[in-house]
Amino acid sequence: MTNPPDMKAATPRLDEMLALYARAGFTHVAPPVLQPADPFLDLSGEEMRRLMYLTSDADGRELCLRPDITLPVCRLYLEQGAGDPRDFCYLGPVFRSNEPSGEFLQAGIESFGRTDREAADAEILALALESAALWDVTSPVVRLGDAGLFAALLAALALPPGWKRRLVKDFARSGSLGADLAALRQRPERGGVADHAGVLSALAGSDPEAAHALVTDLLSIAGISTVGGRSGSEIAERFLEQAASGDAEGLPAEKVDVLERYLAVEGDPDTATAVLRTLASDAGLDLTAALDAFEQRTHFLAAQGVEVEKLRFASAFGRPLDYYTGMVFELHANGAPAPLVAGGRYDGLLARLGAPAPIPAVGFAVWPARLEQLRLETAR
Repeated sequence: MTNPPDMKAATPRLDEMLALYARAGFTHVAPPVLQPADPFLDLSGEEMRRLMYLTSDADGRELCLRPDITLPVCRLYLEQGAGDPRDFCYLGPVFRSNEPSGEFLQAGIESFGRTDREAADAEILALALESAALWDVTSPVVRLGDAGLFAALLAALALPPGWKRRLVKDFARSGSLGADLAALRQRPERGGVADHAGVLSALAGSDPEAAHALVTDLLSIAGISTVGGRSGSEIAERFLEQAASGDAEGLPAEKVDVLERYLAVEGDPDTATAVLRTLASDAGLDLTAALDAFEQRTHFLAAQGVEVEKLRFASAFGRPLDYYTGMVFELHANGAPAPLVAGGRYDGLLARLGAPAPIPAVGFAVWPARLEQLRLETAR
């Protein structure tokens, strides 16, 4: 493994980056290093646990050294009284056990509360490109996706709730469904809803309250109170959701065909928009609002001076976090798998952290050590 670069030499560029964010109206914040562990585990899953440095307080509440700074900044915004638009930037260490030294430097920005979503998206991506340029990365590979478009497609296809949940979860986990499409034509694997198809069919269409009480009682009789942090009542609700017609069967071939066509779309944003409008028309789906927003964002990007024809949009591209709700992007050096800068829109995240309603939010994280390493390698 390559040794991380000495970041002392990068200090002038880090200062320039914070100055760039300040000029753009972002307030510098420094959330506490010690954070509640539950938000990270709830949003990133138990697989995050093995990467985190955990401890507990005097009351037994699980704490951690922050493995990321986005969630702490979100919590800070909520603590200050969410409502008015606020823009924050940050720079500081995060801690993960898979790092050689156990920690690395993360910078970034988070913008909350702006309702002009497409304009905000464009400004964020433009700032991401300016951030990379401070390290002389002036022509990165920009991978672009849109979780909102995918959600709009699933809604237009009128899929059963269980299938929507499965597809969104799989897409978020893998960043792509390209390898899974053949399986969509089949019943889910054992261990999923297919194992309970008979029970689900019996529950489908039954009185919701009576069915919920029955499932809850059965779980209680079996001695099951929680599974993966979910209560018996939550488990019952999830099980009944799966009882919706079609959840225990494979998807209809015509709907899988639409998904295949959608996930094959790649190209610059303007080309992708035209292809996606044709697809929606052919399939009789109303994706007008989502595609209009996509096209409007492209126009705002051009107005920011971004060369949109060089952006690599792929409808199958996603980031492996399930809280993204719109644009997602990564900036890469040619041939490098790890992103230099990455982020996107996450309008539902603050509600999951306790906000009474969803709040528009978009931002990105920067990995300065990767940028510095690339700069040193290029200079040799």
